[in-house]
Amino acid sequence: MTDVFTIGETMVIFQSQAIGNLEDLPQIYQKIGGAESNFATGLARLGHQVSYMSKLGNDPFGRRILKSIKSEGIDTTHLKMTESAQTGLLFKEQKFSDVMNVYYYRKDSAASHMQKEELPEDIFEGLKYLHVTGVTPALSSSCKELVFKAIELARKHEVKIVFDPNIRFKLWEKEEAFEVLNAIAVRADYILAGIEEAAFLTNQTEVREICQTLQKNAQQIIVIKRGKESTVLYEHGHYKEIPVVNVANIVDPVGAGDAFAAGFVHGLLLNCRHEESVRYGNSLGARVIQQYGDIDGLPTLEEFNEGLKGDFTSDVRR
Repeated sequence: MTDVFTIGETMVIFQSQAIGNLEDLPQIYQKIGGAESNFATGLARLGHQVSYMSKLGNDPFGRRILKSIKSEGIDTTHLKMTESAQTGLLFKEQKFSDVMNVYYYRKDSAASHMQKEELPEDIFEGLKYLHVTGVTPALSSSCKELVFKAIELARKHEVKIVFDPNIRFKLWEKEEAFEVLNAIAVRADYILAGIEEAAFLTNQTEVREICQTLQKNAQQIIVIKRGKESTVLYEHGHYKEIPVVNVANIVDPVGAGDAFAAGFVHGLLLNCRHEESVRYGNSLGARVIQQYGDIDGLPTLEEFNEGLKGDFTSDVRR
């Protein structure tokens, strides 16, 4: 039985472990990543049953992604290969220690051809959570229709909806993003937004006003991630700040929000209090930014639980 279902695009990522201009770097490594599959990988490594819907080109990159996702134990029943389009690619450029540029090669990619008619309604029977992001509806009009169809079926089957705005302005115009993402937010049970994303969606700057504006009904749970500052949890009119996990060195910040979402939903699946779920999200986010790649720092359940104990007094484990 699947606990969580998510829909999105996975790309092959090319990046160097050196800082500098991409055109000048001698060595570039292949990895894989994408908001929804990062999230699915995080949950699968923590022992949960996750199903992932996507579409890949039947090319070397698509086959690499399929092998990787299958190896994580993620259900790929609804991950299809196609001959009619190519797998999307992404290049990361660590320009400076605190500046990361991302270049997409995903226009008209295989994933952008996903259709709402391909969505299996039976996946929602007994499902606990639907995870959606703002990336998938930005890929194409058919993907936007697919996301809203998934939300419709989730509500029909009383499945809770977890929404991570994950705004990508390189993929669509701000006006459309504002309209579509707010239409998703109003239908979501949990909204996990970065502070800049939340400010964009609400036209507010003060975090309490942001929370109040985002919350369209009293049952919605609002979480605002603020980087190095404490994470905000807003539920039933109550405002809480949960400390983040400080790390000595941020190696690669991409994927932190996806890891947070995985940690948060891990807590939900364990029936934890929302405050504890936020702590899990903070912990997982801190883990992933300490390694290169979107998913490389995602821990197994054993590693995650060890990290929560914080009982290591040395950086060498003997």
